[in-house]
Amino acid sequence: MNQDNLQQQLTYSQQFSELNQLLEQSAALWQVRAFEVNALPWAQDFPQLAEAVWALDDDELDGLDAEQSLLVKALSPALNHDLKALGQDWDLSLLTASIAERTVFNDKTVTDKAGVAEQSLADNTAAQQGGLSFDDEAHFSAHIKGRKWQQITAFVQHLPLLNLPVLEWCAGKGHLGRLIAKARGAEVVSLEWQAPLCEAGQAFADKWQLSQTFICADAFAIGAEHAATNTSTTTSITTSITTVEAPAQHAAKANPLIARQQAVALHACGDLHVRLLTLAAEAGTQALAISPCCYHLIHASHYQPLSNLAQQSSLKLSRHDLQLPLQQSVIANPKQQALRHQEIAWRLGFDALQRECRQIDEYLPLPSLKQSQLSGSFTDFCLWAAETKAVNLAKNRDFEAWLEIGRQRQQLTRRIDLVAHLFRTVLEQWLILDRACFLQEQGYGVCVGEFCANSVTPRNSLILAQKMSV
Repeated sequence: MNQDNLQQQLTYSQQFSELNQLLEQSAALWQVRAFEVNALPWAQDFPQLAEAVWALDDDELDGLDAEQSLLVKALSPALNHDLKALGQDWDLSLLTASIAERTVFNDKTVTDKAGVAEQSLADNTAAQQGGLSFDDEAHFSAHIKGRKWQQITAFVQHLPLLNLPVLEWCAGKGHLGRLIAKARGAEVVSLEWQAPLCEAGQAFADKWQLSQTFICADAFAIGAEHAATNTSTTTSITTSITTVEAPAQHAAKANPLIARQQAVALHACGDLHVRLLTLAAEAGTQALAISPCCYHLIHASHYQPLSNLAQQSSLKLSRHDLQLPLQQSVIANPKQQALRHQEIAWRLGFDALQRECRQIDEYLPLPSLKQSQLSGSFTDFCLWAAETKAVNLAKNRDFEAWLEIGRQRQQLTRRIDLVAHLFRTVLEQWLILDRACFLQEQGYGVCVGEFCANSVTPRNSLILAQKMSV
């Protein structure tokens, strides 16, 4: 490993350690289940923060919650005051520091320590447009929501030009892979477990004569024991699979990741992108480009750290904790926000009701609601919830009174969540750097940055990795 990569590794390790220290120090403020408490659980230790958050008008909360810098500006003075009284010193500058600001990867250059040559975004854009005309774009972007197409094009623009075959992980209909195949002229294999999506994607690829082939397979059923065989393979991975088959027919397929390959994944959820990282490391895959998403969608009850550094942390992250980075709504319109607040008030109102009816003071989770249910009445909602959870409402049928209790509890839960949200970007960066440090430990040069604006998607982090020569 060369000295430049060693320096980058130390940088990411140091950044991770800083984030880890802040998360460990502040756990009482963000490892909270707001629905399960009846008061600010940290108010005794942080009285100024409690006073500050209660001083906020309800109408201010969504605006602060949508913009991290405004949220930190509003609450950090009170938090600093409490920390001084406690004799503690936290690095609160980390609350607003982005990965893009702390690394060399940014909107203008893709220059990392993995040996990827310096390459301007303009050059990348030109390369893309050279393979995709405006007429073609109309067909390729058809039936894709506007922001999703923006995410796909931005992701492709940030891919280094490596002249390698590409494996698209958790491909869906292969929108990302087809753009890479067309714009980059790359040979693409798209892995997806839902057969109808594979069939639709393959039909589009065949129609446009793209070098894109689908593997219909369960990512978790791929046999990692075959990785050693695949790492020695230098021929095209499309030669082994030429037709779309049912998922069961690929249940025991060998690891499709090989050494001479670039693996890409845009918003593969939870354990799915972790599975890609581990399989790629086992196969010695030359290059990876991954944008993680939905960290809480894991098989285990708690997060399983990847890097040696994260494994030494005292943090124990539940699935609930792992949802914290996703709790930012930058694209919800006023109607969606109003419906969300209505649903939460209803859930909290019924929760108070069921505690009284059952004489058990604990939260009772309900299944997901259809949006159409919110157009009905709170009474109908309570009757549905009571039937769903076999709760005998008995004489407690003053539903308007319980709804008012729900609204009052919502004022509390929104403020608990608001304080926890101070640390959502810190936790997400911790998770991303765990992945980056893991790849470095596996012999990769790594660059972490952002591939699009937060307004396009809050999940805009991108991990670029390239295998280093020993």
